[in-house]
Amino acid sequence: MTYTDQVLVLTDVTKRFGAHTVLDGVSWRVGPGITALLGPNGAGKTTLVRIVSTLERLDGGSLSVLGHDVARERRTVQQLIGLTGQHTAVDGMLSGTENLVMVGRLLGLSRLDARRRAGELLAQFDLADAARRRAGTYSGGMRRRLDLAMSLVRAPRVLLLDEPTTGLDPRSRRALWEQVRRLTDDGTAVLLTTQYLEEADALADRIAVLDSGRLVAEGTAAELKAGAGGDVVEVLDEHGQPSDTLTTDGTAGHVASVLRSLPGSARVQVRRPTLDEVVLQLTGKEAA
Repeated sequence: MTYTDQVLVLTDVTKRFGAHTVLDGVSWRVGPGITALLGPNGAGKTTLVRIVSTLERLDGGSLSVLGHDVARERRTVQQLIGLTGQHTAVDGMLSGTENLVMVGRLLGLSRLDARRRAGELLAQFDLADAARRRAGTYSGGMRRRLDLAMSLVRAPRVLLLDEPTTGLDPRSRRALWEQVRRLTDDGTAVLLTTQYLEEADALADRIAVLDSGRLVAEGTAAELKAGAGGDVVEVLDEHGQPSDTLTTDGTAGHVASVLRSLPGSARVQVRRPTLDEVVLQLTGKEAA
């Protein structure tokens, strides 16, 4: 990865709240495309996102966004990023257009430019037909799309998504995934945290795993699954459903040994671990 490819560069990033260390010397380089940040509750994911977005200040180390230091060039960094948090920033009393125009005006756009940008984003996110309706009447998926559109009024080069699909039904989640993919096709870099690991599997070009404030793994989904410590042997019941799982170390000899230890009548299948199982192996805790 060359210098110009580095969207985020973290060097020994530390953050404490009182006596509790939330981020403990995190060093990490994030490139273009979609990067997912995974880990159990309390791993430090949201704190890291808040530091990148300049909402929190780091206590040690350094962090740059597209070459700009978040501590020394805070205002410049703010011009480069967009943020969609865990809870929508949508005002339910305003229409879709009014929400977007309000954000545009707060960002310094003229009324005419704010309305023009609102129209572009409403069309982009398939909300043009609901532009004049109060956002409080929108479905959960529509509100999330409007929330994402609000973070794009400035056309940021880096978009931070902190659990953007929490609470959405599967259909609405998939629709939002498509919108995120389109953004990266247009050159926007995305850092995503999610509690749905199939979301990271489907979307992310690269994945990092945090545990207790430390980076414990980083790579593509395939690399993490291949290096997680082995294959998974599933014992199937009479209906062909897994009734038990055993983890191997990935070597052919150990897989054969595990299979020999099972009753001769057992029906089994061998597969790579899921991302959920990878995170569990790496941290001893389920992702959240």
